[in-house]
Amino acid sequence: MLTDAKIKAAKPKASAYKLGDSGQLYLYVTTAGGRHWRMNYSYGTNDSGKPAQKTLTLGSYPSTSLVEARAKRDEAKKLLSAGRDPAVEKKVAAKARAQTDANTFEIVGRRWYDLRKGGWSPVHANDVIDSLTNDLFPAIGDLPITAIGAPKLLEVLQAVERRGAIETAHRLRQRASAIFVYGIASGICDADPAASLGKALKDKPRSKKQPSIVDGIRDQAERMKIIRKMLADCDAQRCRAGTKFGLRFLALTAVRPGELRFASWPEFEGIDWTKPDEPAPAAVWRIPAERMKGDEDRKAEEYGEHVVPLSPQAVEVLHATYRLSGGLPYLFPSERHVHKPISENTLRALLIRAGYYQRHVPHGFRAAFSTYMNDRPAEERRDGDRAVIDLMLAHVPGNKVEGAYNRAAYMGRRRELACEWADLITAELEPPATHLGKPIRWADTSPKAPRQPAAYR
Repeated sequence: MLTDAKIKAAKPKASAYKLGDSGQLYLYVTTAGGRHWRMNYSYGTNDSGKPAQKTLTLGSYPSTSLVEARAKRDEAKKLLSAGRDPAVEKKVAAKARAQTDANTFEIVGRRWYDLRKGGWSPVHANDVIDSLTNDLFPAIGDLPITAIGAPKLLEVLQAVERRGAIETAHRLRQRASAIFVYGIASGICDADPAASLGKALKDKPRSKKQPSIVDGIRDQAERMKIIRKMLADCDAQRCRAGTKFGLRFLALTAVRPGELRFASWPEFEGIDWTKPDEPAPAAVWRIPAERMKGDEDRKAEEYGEHVVPLSPQAVEVLHATYRLSGGLPYLFPSERHVHKPISENTLRALLIRAGYYQRHVPHGFRAAFSTYMNDRPAEERRDGDRAVIDLMLAHVPGNKVEGAYNRAAYMGRRRELACEWADLITAELEPPATHLGKPIRWADTSPKAPRQPAAYR
């Protein structure tokens, strides 16, 4: 039998030779001095019907020690006694390891994303892939998905928590869990280490109420007075006309700001853009279901779009906007990239410049509309108006079947309420077209300002 001393003393010779150990294990010494562990064994039969002689390589010395080589020999003998060829088993195991190493978390994650993104809105799809690319893939993306355990994933999520993004950490856990579930279903991995990590993360902070200018005000007349003043104050600011149109259109329709940002011209029906002075009594804005807030069932409904009846004032805003962006994909494009929508902060910034910081945000128009219209005097209301107002705000009902039916119902009353609201809030505003061509910035009057022709001073 071999010892470490004998192995170390084995020197290369003119011809390769063997040093036997036991149980068919031997050390093969090459002419270049390489020392390799091998094992001869019989398995199956050859073409002559005799036992086929085979050789199994078990590694090289010293990376594979004598003790390790003997352990591999014993494992090979167990396979032989079970009727399995150790050389074949070795190839299968190597292939499985290579496949496992190839199925990294990022590769599996991108397969999952490609499979699911078709059922999401473009905004949500971008949010998902951005969160994975920014937070998960850099940390664990190159690891085999089978090598990632709960402690490692928790470490990544807690790093996100430490920067104050607690809700993001919870969303990342959910998305990681979905990737592992996909991996399990595909036969790539056996467990979902993200499943139970929710309790190990900090609790999500309670969402803060979006401030609205009517908060705390009980008197209807006072509510309308400050809504009109706020819109007038925003109109008085120097900024792009399209930004003012966007804010006014948001106030008139009471949609969610995200739905307004991505509004595109094909979504509008019943309007002849070549005839700005012609009434459009049937004008509507049909917002696709995939752009609406709600669960995946709502987004996947064939007729789940939100139909917004448009008042004459809203149509007037659209005609003025069409003169600016009628040939572009979005109604309200970015100032720097006209093929992208305005930033989610653009309308908020206008309200801040007008003096409404922390008093009103773009989403606050929904609360203003709901509060004022639901508190009208009894003689101005009809039975069922509260439910109709909820429909206008696209609130998701508990009964999804009823909700799907009602979204297309009560259109006549919804249009009446939209027109009543528009008449009230625009009573003291200039027509939108008056903002076209006005200065969008204040002149720089500092000593370092560039000199301007007298006509522009």
